[in-house]
Amino acid sequence: MKAIAQPAVEFVGTFFLVVVIGLVAANDAIGTLAPAAIGLTLAALIYAGGHISAAHYNPAVTAAFWMCGWFKKPMGAAAYWAAQLAATLAAVAVILLLRERPDALLLQEGPLFVAETLFTFLLVFVIGNVALAEKTADNHYYGLAIGATVAGAAWAVGDISGAALNPAVALAFAMLAMISWTDLPIYLAAQLLGAAVAVAVFRCTTSMR
Repeated sequence: MKAIAQPAVEFVGTFFLVVVIGLVAANDAIGTLAPAAIGLTLAALIYAGGHISAAHYNPAVTAAFWMCGWFKKPMGAAAYWAAQLAATLAAVAVILLLRERPDALLLQEGPLFVAETLFTFLLVFVIGNVALAEKTADNHYYGLAIGATVAGAAWAVGDISGAALNPAVALAFAMLAMISWTDLPIYLAAQLLGAAVAVAVFRCTTSMR
């Protein structure tokens, strides 16, 4: 049952996270409250699914957990990635059904790469310290900490990169024509680099459970 439940929760969480991001991006009326809407939604989804799948909802976070040795089965991470990909495809279909396509982001490749690397690092570093660290085991603030990180990143660099911090979100951006497909590899490289460096720093500074 656990083998099915974990990818299922990853599908649900990734789906609703991407749906909210896409709908918020296409809703001009929400304005500067968009990061708060995204961060609070993510926090709620983490509290809902954290006890089942650890609530990654992000292929870069799954990669970080894999690098930390969290998965006990060789194909555990692959099942998460498959669920997250399927959820992204379904979410984009729902976004296009409910709203017009969001406006394209105005990007510069250098700042985009730096922003996505730095803030994916921050996100994974926070997740490691509130969800994997021995000294913070069984805390009750992990969802708010992670949601606040995403909200803060969105306020800080939303106008630079869209603050995707998540390969699933970056893929959705490309499918929604918010970014060029040629920009997608930049997002993925930056996010994976940020996650890998965060794992290295986390493992050097913190004892895992």
